[in-house]
Amino acid sequence: MTEHETTPEATGDSGTGAVVEETRVESSTPPPVPVASDHPDRWGRVDADGTVYVKTADGERVVGSWQAGEPAEGLAHFARRFDDIRTEVELLVTRLSSGAGDPKHALTSAKHVQESLADAAVVGDLAALAARVDHVLAKAEEGLEAAKAAKDEARAQAGARKLQLVEEAEVLANESTQWKAAGDRLRTILDEWKTIRGVDRKTDEQLWRRFSKARDAFNRRRGSHFADLDRQRGVAKNRKQELVEEAEKLVSSDDWGPTAGRYKDLMVEWKAAGRAPKEADDALWQRFRAAQDAFFAKRSEAFSERDAEFSANAKLKEELLAEAEHIDPSHDLEAARQQLYKIQERWDAIGKVPRERVRELEGKLRTIEEKVRGAVDAQWRRSDPEAEARVAQFRERVEQFEAQAEKARTAGDKRRAEQAEAQAKQWREWLAAAEQAVATR
Repeated sequence: MTEHETTPEATGDSGTGAVVEETRVESSTPPPVPVASDHPDRWGRVDADGTVYVKTADGERVVGSWQAGEPAEGLAHFARRFDDIRTEVELLVTRLSSGAGDPKHALTSAKHVQESLADAAVVGDLAALAARVDHVLAKAEEGLEAAKAAKDEARAQAGARKLQLVEEAEVLANESTQWKAAGDRLRTILDEWKTIRGVDRKTDEQLWRRFSKARDAFNRRRGSHFADLDRQRGVAKNRKQELVEEAEKLVSSDDWGPTAGRYKDLMVEWKAAGRAPKEADDALWQRFRAAQDAFFAKRSEAFSERDAEFSANAKLKEELLAEAEHIDPSHDLEAARQQLYKIQERWDAIGKVPRERVRELEGKLRTIEEKVRGAVDAQWRRSDPEAEARVAQFRERVEQFEAQAEKARTAGDKRRAEQAEAQAKQWREWLAAAEQAVATR
């Protein structure tokens, strides 16, 4: 097979878009791009030997070869490819116009499209599309400039916020006698300080020195109230005792998600409780950590069992795929369909597989389904006295899977609902093909 002897899915490896006179529009309005698949013969042609041409300002250019069907089908194939690129560009225009798109990403994508147009194997108005891409590039550049201005504004706001935090810290350091609350607030200020980015280095260092000085002054004043600190440590001891007791009660829980979240909350509360006397603090921490470790060890064991189950399910689906590979719709299409139905039902009954295997396994099953569907489509293109009965049968299957999807959604089983919806979609496609076959007999 040469580079121009291709299947219906293949294309040539060179070409450009057709040319139409550019529509002059205002700079703020993207130039329109015609849909190529509506009238593909405006933008190209297929000669007697199957060579596909696209019209350009420099004349006709070869974009590929079509040997699998009528010339009109070949033009439509290459026009749809053009429309795919057109859709991508339109999406960039929409996102930039709505403000939802990333100008940097749009700029990169538009440049990629711009570079690919020189040898794109498509049939369509490449001149209009190139103008559309130029518009996207201009809008993306404007977006980048706006983003830069926003960044400068954010830098100014970040500096102003850090100054506010420093001034608050200085007031606490010089005036507050609420030692724990003030200390907690200084820690909160520090946490927020760490999240503030973008201040220039000189200003940041100056503000940090002021903040650090305020913290030191507070700590010195607090140190003079050591008796009060001892009282606070007694309070911390009592609170940590409560946290330990709750952590130990949670060890037996098998409500993994909420309980794990509660352990995280307990850790936050532990840190917020402050320091208890050292000996008591160490002993309480050991108990708290032991309870936490026991729960997460038990959860890990449960997850390991689940992963083993999912791996076993994956193996069962691999075996089912091996069985499905033997389906041959070329000999007995009805038997092949029935065999596929049964395999799909067994597939759903097996259950979940490891997340990283889902795409692979589902993709292999879809390939087999496409093989059977292709055979069905081929049969429908021929005269079939049983077409009406098949339409009714397929309609029944669509309704069946839609009912299964609704039942699964009602039961809160999202996975089964999605599977049933996917099967209903496939059967709707087959139903549409069957109805079309009946209509065109």
